[in-house]
Amino acid sequence: MTKKKYQSLTIPRLSWNKSTLSRSSGELTAQPLEPGFGITLGNALRRLLLGGVEGSAVTSVIIKGVNNEFSVLSGVVEDAMQVALNIKELVITNKTGEPGKMSLSIQGARTVRASDITVDDHLEIVNKDHAIATVSAGGSLDIEFFVESGRGYQPAKWPIGQALQEDNRIYLDAMFSPVRQVTFEVEKTRVGRDIDYDKLILNIQTDGSESPADVLHYAISVMRTQLEHFLSASEIPFNEISAVAQEEPKSEERPVQEPAMLSGLPLDLLLKSIDDLELSVRAHNCLMNAGIKRVLDLVNLSEEEGLKIKNFGRKSLTEVKENMKSLGLSFGMNIKESDIKKMIDSREKEQK
Repeated sequence: MTKKKYQSLTIPRLSWNKSTLSRSSGELTAQPLEPGFGITLGNALRRLLLGGVEGSAVTSVIIKGVNNEFSVLSGVVEDAMQVALNIKELVITNKTGEPGKMSLSIQGARTVRASDITVDDHLEIVNKDHAIATVSAGGSLDIEFFVESGRGYQPAKWPIGQALQEDNRIYLDAMFSPVRQVTFEVEKTRVGRDIDYDKLILNIQTDGSESPADVLHYAISVMRTQLEHFLSASEIPFNEISAVAQEEPKSEERPVQEPAMLSGLPLDLLLKSIDDLELSVRAHNCLMNAGIKRVLDLVNLSEEEGLKIKNFGRKSLTEVKENMKSLGLSFGMNIKESDIKKMIDSREKEQK
């Protein structure tokens, strides 16, 4: 039986923006992606990152001297409810994923902070300066914390039919997810002369208990595991028949193109005034007033930057995009003037 031949896929390059990368914040760029894949992957990753990544949190506490969250704490400014709310804001890193315990014992007047808590070896509190309570002179505060791992949000797991617990334990709502916010943008990028490929820019914010790279790795692992069970036959080996897109030179701001990538573009036009594009008076004047005087300046502009130009709205943006598209140009091409001149010189030498 003849083996079916499949078309290859474009395999994207991934890069983190190192200038802004931290333990709690990261921007990942994936490009080029097949047309339409940016939205598909961006939506799926965002949903998985927000709801599918596991973390650890305090799920219950025992506060000495009280048996419910509505009690008044003797010698403590805050009541049990306020202390419980402060405890829920603790950010915890769990090295093993196993349950653990933490404890706190304070005597005398002082502000009690997370750094005063003693933790198991596999646990670590990230926000050590976080305030838990304020103990008055002659007062004391003793708390035992119980830490568990999970995904997403978990309501307090009070035993059914028991208003008060034998060990005086108070159960807490828990937000396990270390991911605080995920946003993404999809822009167009080019591969050779094709300008309809996608570039996905994914921004991830965490609480600091896990890094953006770690939570992304976890989310991808979850997605792959789930999707594997939808296969009805052997997986099509796209990784074997496809090649990773050629890596472009590094830049402090954004990728730039090799001179060879300029093949097929109207190089002479790129160095000319935007007057040659025959734009409407409104669009032309807005661009000129913003200092966008050459076609090269225009194609190196991102759509987001274009919309920030005074009086240059979505209608003008669409007009300019259509005009450039007819010439094989687009926004965000990131072309260096030096590369254009090199290419022109190279062509002139070949003609000689």
